[in-house]
Amino acid sequence: MNGRAWIGLILTLLATSADAADLKAGAAAKTLEAKDEMVVGGGIGPGRLKGQEGELRASAVVAEGPDGGKVCLVACDVLMIERDILDVAARKISDKTGIPFGHILINATHTHHAPTTVTIHGYERDEAFTRHVGEKIVEAAIEANTRLTPVAMKFRLGEESSVGRNSRLLLSDGTIYWIGKHDDAVRPTGPFDPELPVVAFARPGGKLEAVLFNHSTHTIGTVKGLVRSPSFYGLAAQELERERGGLFLFFEGASGSTHNLDLATPEALIRIKSAVADALDHAGERPVSRVVGRRKEITLKVRRFDEAADDAAVVAYCTKRQPPPYHQTTIDIFRKMRKTLAPHQGEERKTWVQAIVLGDVAFVGVPGEFFTHLGQEIKRRSPYRYTYVFELANDYVGYIPDARAFDKGGYQVWTGLHSFLEKGAGETIVDSAVDLLGQLHDAAPTGR
Repeated sequence: MNGRAWIGLILTLLATSADAADLKAGAAAKTLEAKDEMVVGGGIGPGRLKGQEGELRASAVVAEGPDGGKVCLVACDVLMIERDILDVAARKISDKTGIPFGHILINATHTHHAPTTVTIHGYERDEAFTRHVGEKIVEAAIEANTRLTPVAMKFRLGEESSVGRNSRLLLSDGTIYWIGKHDDAVRPTGPFDPELPVVAFARPGGKLEAVLFNHSTHTIGTVKGLVRSPSFYGLAAQELERERGGLFLFFEGASGSTHNLDLATPEALIRIKSAVADALDHAGERPVSRVVGRRKEITLKVRRFDEAADDAAVVAYCTKRQPPPYHQTTIDIFRKMRKTLAPHQGEERKTWVQAIVLGDVAFVGVPGEFFTHLGQEIKRRSPYRYTYVFELANDYVGYIPDARAFDKGGYQVWTGLHSFLEKGAGETIVDSAVDLLGQLHDAAPTGR
């Protein structure tokens, strides 16, 4: 090796060492205070739960790169939450920490076992609790920013293929499965994504500051029955914290079309915990020279719908698959939602799409219950090899199906406050996300 080659090698090693030393991260969590009398979201009608397992939390991690770039990622143990709360929270975080608004991503873990933060189906959002969530998001982010400390980032793409599957099953009568028996299922109508990425921030000496993981199955199920809960993902995170130290944060993936139909919650918890632990044990250090994010406000439209046709689809399915008198309650709730939505047909709705990059790992924030096919399309088209989707980020605009799934119908496409965007909205979001990723990738320096 000649002299120039040796100098180049030394400079490369020094640069890599500087990257690891200059990366900083801090993490913090704040408890969401919930009470038994609060209406719980996640069902078709209002529900109440007595007692709680685990904590409901707003958990934040702040990362600062050697380039001076800074991002904040927050995970909240609620069903979903809208931008009127989240925009205010992100701007307060920005004002207090200096982190740019476009670099702040706030995700709902989609637990179906927390007080409601949205008006949907047969219940309205709990305004006091929703404001409380917004306040705790800000507190967690500010504290995480004060904890910034030198770290190394470790990464491993894990997998868990048994917790969840595509739940939009084609049934023998040509309908799409939602609830009730499905022993006449013919086949799934879409994909399941087993990817389970794990990103860890470790202090010198190996002590964990924070661990992020992402998976794409609906967050439904408790261990102790009818109690409030962060569900199996959140419970797995909190168990891992007690065993490994640091703060573990779960970010919900593109799970609008995937559920756990087969496993009891305790088993799902064990399998997710094991998969995260295995990925963490095999994670390798990755240099991070750049930390950056960008948001884009996009415009979507509320669909126009045929009341008679939509009503007929709900009546036919619920009458066949739900026992009386529950089927009539469900039918009435959907009629009321469509009545509420009818005056807004064709209206424009502004929302957010976001991309955040840590080194060579990219996260995409989308604002609703994103179908898995769409999430995988973003991954396929991204210029970053390691790209992962966080649904229910920065806003809530209902279910977001791909165009083919939209045509198949089913609960996730029935018109209501849970599903109101026009066909093609999902593809618009994909295009916007890929465009953001491309902008960030093209703006990256080619070398040091």
